[in-house]
Amino acid sequence: MADPLRLRALTEEERVHIARMSQSHTALVRAVARARMIQLASEGGSVSVIAARLHVAKKVVRCWLTRFNADGLNGVQDKLHSGRPATYSREEVGGRGDGAHRSAGGGQVFGAWTFERLEGYLNDEKGIAIKHSRIQEILHAEGLRWRQQETWFGARVDPDFAQKRGPLRLSIRSRQRAVS
Repeated sequence: MADPLRLRALTEEERVHIARMSQSHTALVRAVARARMIQLASEGGSVSVIAARLHVAKKVVRCWLTRFNADGLNGVQDKLHSGRPATYSREEVGGRGDGAHRSAGGGQVFGAWTFERLEGYLNDEKGIAIKHSRIQEILHAEGLRWRQQETWFGARVDPDFAQKRGPLRLSIRSRQRAVS
């Protein structure tokens, strides 16, 4: 396989962007790795040297250098992947999924929502075929964060908990004091 794939000359804007991206601690790992490939190639590194240094296949390095040569910074961005189109609109899920904003209730047998419970509710009650991972993506895109409800602090979710639990048993037997 031919090794002498070379990178085209970078513009000043591309050089600054690649330098910043290759040192980023908050960007996606794959974006940082692509930027490092381009940076090493711009410094004169060959495909095999870059692949060995970044612990990736030569084929991967060739792919990203070729895409960068053809499309610049846009070439190293993720492309949209094909897949089945959604059978629901964002507004439909947002409007019908408004139960996620409230505490569970209205005939529900649980005291708090989980992604799985919300999935079941939307699938069964509202007729929207959606997976819990997609619900999480939609809520995150709308700026909502899912919090874990702490039921151990405060009132119990189940009002009959004490009766169902039964009487308490001591886990440690008390020692009798020695008489002196």
